[in-house]
Amino acid sequence: MPRRRRPPRSGAIAELPPLRILGQIAALQGIYYAVALVLMLFTSLVMGLQFSLDMVFGWASLRGDNTQGWLMGFVWLCCAGAVVVALVVLISRSKLVLDFSLTLHILHLIIVSIYTGYLPRNMAWWITMLVSGTITVAGGTYGCRWRELRPITFGGISRNTENSSNGSPEDGSGDHGDEEMGFSRGGRGRGRGRDGLGEYEMASIKGDSNK
Repeated sequence: MPRRRRPPRSGAIAELPPLRILGQIAALQGIYYAVALVLMLFTSLVMGLQFSLDMVFGWASLRGDNTQGWLMGFVWLCCAGAVVVALVVLISRSKLVLDFSLTLHILHLIIVSIYTGYLPRNMAWWITMLVSGTITVAGGTYGCRWRELRPITFGGISRNTENSSNGSPEDGSGDHGDEEMGFSRGGRGRGRGRDGLGEYEMASIKGDSNK
């Protein structure tokens, strides 16, 4: 009795090899923290604050009772926008966006917990990460679907289609159909047979000269 094959698994494992998945996860995480470092450094210089890694890998500064905490939350939402662009460029598959987005934020939670030694206790941090995850999933899915549904042009097909729609063929391709039927539109009555074995010429039938 032949052995039945298992159906293919859905999700990222069925679409990409494991090493490529790990590489893309590392790339997304690196882009996420690189953008966060740049924006946090710029924000601290503008506001006259002392920059520290706690702004990126900590949760205490992200609070809802002061202006600095709201600003930190806005910076993390800007980082989510950068992740959306990275998802469209690196992943390009709408059905994989949810997996990569959840992985990104779960890894961020683990890194923050290890760095501080505690789980985040500020409700503003959790709300910010929830909004950030929603932005990355919604924006990444929309961007990837837009990229997937873009029309693909193969060679000069689109140009020929445009020419045919305008009714002005460039190379006389409109006569091909008549030539396949054994006739042509030339003034001399020449054409090519279906078998492609050469041309023939239509000669007029003359009456009997003795009559």
